[in-house]
Amino acid sequence: MDAIIMDGKDLTSGAVSAVKCIANPIKLARLVMEKTNHLLLTSQGASLFAKAQGISEVPGEQLITERSRERWRKNLKPGSNPVAYQLGLGTVGAVAIDRQGNVACATSTGGMTNKMVGRVGDTACIGSGGYANNSVGAVSTTGHGESIMKVILARLILHYMENGMSTEEAADAGLNYMKTQVDGSGGVIVVNSAGEWTAKFSTKQMSWAAIKDDQLHCGIHTGENEIVSVAASPQ
Repeated sequence: MDAIIMDGKDLTSGAVSAVKCIANPIKLARLVMEKTNHLLLTSQGASLFAKAQGISEVPGEQLITERSRERWRKNLKPGSNPVAYQLGLGTVGAVAIDRQGNVACATSTGGMTNKMVGRVGDTACIGSGGYANNSVGAVSTTGHGESIMKVILARLILHYMENGMSTEEAADAGLNYMKTQVDGSGGVIVVNSAGEWTAKFSTKQMSWAAIKDDQLHCGIHTGENEIVSVAASPQ
């Protein structure tokens, strides 16, 4: 799995890539940020660091769902399209802003189905899988990793915001640029330094949720924005 976390207050960040048997890789990425002078640890080095920090390994079988096994089997068949299958997989991302105006982002993923051994996707790469800067905002991304890395999507969206675009305009512009330049699809969640947020995607769907004040917003398909009171939402 790959993961990244970034603190917009001072641009500190931590990331891990190609780690196995870790239930919560973002926690490990945070330890990289807080306990080392490095930004990214990978594979065996990340695993050794996890053990040194007391993070227990979880048997791999417990982290693989039957749905994932079935996707893997389908991708073994001739004519399969791993990229198409990847777009429906479960990257987990978050952006946040606190009362002092500090922003942060975090993203983790299991990566592309049937990927080559040693492949590292966008998630663990600063500026691609996520980016946060108090002066602008924070972004977390999902989608076709190679496309996201080619355009450095998270940082690109913040660049658009630095030049006057709203969160929604910047998200649309970034996704459109990725589509026109490299024919890539994906999704993003964005918050700016004023607490304004958006969730945008060029894929068929993306599950998202946002909380501001007492309102919970959520959706899956384009145009959906269900709003309920946090106090009234199911616990």
